[in-house]
Amino acid sequence: MQRMGFCIGLKAGEIERYRELHAAVWPDVLAAISTANIRNYSIFLKEPENLLFAYWEYVGTDFERDTAIMRENPAMQEWWKICDPLQQPLETRRDGEWWAAMEPVFFHP
Repeated sequence: MQRMGFCIGLKAGEIERYRELHAAVWPDVLAAISTANIRNYSIFLKEPENLLFAYWEYVGTDFERDTAIMRENPAMQEWWKICDPLQQPLETRRDGEWWAAMEPVFFHP
């Protein structure tokens, strides 16, 4: 199992819309996440900075393959069309990232 963390900004005027969407995530989106071997997926919001922090545990053996399959899912593509415009990627993210990957520095089981 691999713990993974990511962060991104959230546009100030979109906080309530983002909360509403994530209070009722589509079942097909949840199924796609599970099929990609992602468990314990959580998103946290820090106001007033409007930063989102996502955490999940990857339980598969090929993250690139599993996320590629998830990207092909029509429900995920529609979900991202709605959610992505609400987000503000960090300027310091790596090339190819939307959510910026974070380095783990501490874990206590």
